[in-house]
Amino acid sequence: MMPHREGELPLDFPADAPIVPSPAEQRRALLEARWIELTNRDLPGAADARRWPIRLNHCFQRVLLDHACGDVWYRHIEGRPAYRHAPEPILVRALQVGEACLKGEMSLVELNQISLVMRGKVRAR
Repeated sequence: MMPHREGELPLDFPADAPIVPSPAEQRRALLEARWIELTNRDLPGAADARRWPIRLNHCFQRVLLDHACGDVWYRHIEGRPAYRHAPEPILVRALQVGEACLKGEMSLVELNQISLVMRGKVRAR
């Protein structure tokens, strides 16, 4: 094999060789897939029955990411879409918050209110 720089494939690397994601890449892919499911399907699907004030995926994403960041998310996450560029601890925390809302362990109504206050959309109660 010819020498190559670290992080690069050697020139004689077979073009049809399977590229296996690292464990970290696999974990990230699983987190992102759950994020999509949670915010596009699970939370919107529960909204009517739970009488939540929000129904759209981007609203759930705003609430969860704001809470995970402790601030408006765009001050802490560079790049769009936010979930793809969020540091893993923020994405994990946002997922935990969303799962807790689904289980009724956290109040999505309160989290939405906090998010709106952070953004100056409504006054604190």
